[in-house]
Amino acid sequence: MSHSSSFVIVCLSLLSPIIIPSVRAADPGEMPTWKAGVATVDVTPTEPMWMAGYASRRKPSEGITNRLSAKGLAVEDERGTKLVIVTLDLIGIPRGMRDAIIERVTEKHGLSAAAVMFNASHTHSGPVVRSGGSVMYDLAPDEAQKVEAYNAGLQDKLVDLIGAALTDLAPARLSYSHARAGFAMNRRLPTDKGVQNSPYPEGPVDHAVPVLRVESPEGKLRAIMFGYACHNTTLGLFDFCGDYAGFAQEFIEEAHPDAKALFVMGCGDDQNPYPRGTVELARQHGRTLATAVEAALLPTAKPVRGPLKVGLREVELEFASPLNREALIALQATSDKLDQRKAALLLEDLAKTGKIQKTYTYPVQAIRFGNDLTLIALAGETVVDFSLRLKRELNDGPLWVAGYSNDVFGYVPSRRVLEEGGYEAGGSMKYTRLPGPFAANVEEIIVDAVHELVKQLGE
Repeated sequence: MSHSSSFVIVCLSLLSPIIIPSVRAADPGEMPTWKAGVATVDVTPTEPMWMAGYASRRKPSEGITNRLSAKGLAVEDERGTKLVIVTLDLIGIPRGMRDAIIERVTEKHGLSAAAVMFNASHTHSGPVVRSGGSVMYDLAPDEAQKVEAYNAGLQDKLVDLIGAALTDLAPARLSYSHARAGFAMNRRLPTDKGVQNSPYPEGPVDHAVPVLRVESPEGKLRAIMFGYACHNTTLGLFDFCGDYAGFAQEFIEEAHPDAKALFVMGCGDDQNPYPRGTVELARQHGRTLATAVEAALLPTAKPVRGPLKVGLREVELEFASPLNREALIALQATSDKLDQRKAALLLEDLAKTGKIQKTYTYPVQAIRFGNDLTLIALAGETVVDFSLRLKRELNDGPLWVAGYSNDVFGYVPSRRVLEEGGYEAGGSMKYTRLPGPFAANVEEIIVDAVHELVKQLGE
């Protein structure tokens, strides 16, 4: 066959409609051991506002390509232990917002912080969600006010969403399967001038597409939770959009109208979707991911049984060389506006607290579904090394590793990435209120905490 003929066949396959397979029906003789509930809420801003993700943006949003959602999946085992997983088509959720929501949810529903997991798709086409002074954005007072108003409304919506998911609890079966999708590529290209942000086909990747299937006792799909480790950075336009993850959820819900699709971002810090730059490419990547989910639905999935166990631990991540007062004053005197803003904000913090932050309190969450599935939720923008290492070391059953969970504050490099240098290693700190790159032991501290939590939940 000629190369040109092969190209035509490939192109036609991309344009052809996807045939959706019938979903395996549950065994009616099997007694359900779970209860599950699903809820969703629209979180698209109701007016133009500043968008998160790119410091180069110089104006508010202009329109909507697709709507942004928050979705909640609640599960309860036979003992009454509950968990709610909240997925968001947003850049992230700041620690302060999570803490405020948890306080309200604990009071209303009795859930502990360990029993609620937040995960953001990290779309770069959503609104700014970080309140207070920002290094990346020098917002005018009216734009800053919009952010504050949106965030207040978002908190209310998420509290109500968790309550709605809990109210929806009904007998269910859970099962797990996985597939693969290949559009994510490592973006840390080694060059003579150091690591550059460019496609790097030889770099590490995690192409796994984990899928948790939630069915009624009769085998009717109610929810499909799926994941992938790749930045949602296909787009950099001025329309709100869920990027590839938003389109993937839409395609899955079109194929399964009675089910809700929830996307969980993996450790995609150093991964980009390629090619990128247009809405059509974002839609194409979304279709690719949705097709992988459909492939995961084909085989008889592995049943997921209880008991449900949840754990949350906070560890202190050290900074390599925190900026001192003199360094901040010097930084404020430079011509770089980002450096000036960062220095001003940190000097403001110094004046309030009398000290410069030397560590960052980092949450690590583990969720164990009996011996059938373990879900690890890591905070921040974690590089792919974390998921690859944890899958190697915790290999006694299916392991699902999520990044961008519970507190999205900046990049979290591995030791390898720190040694190689580049944007993910420390250059990205320029855009945060953190006083320096992380120390070389950052990976070990996080991985050790995961091991301890998993061991504790397995006892």
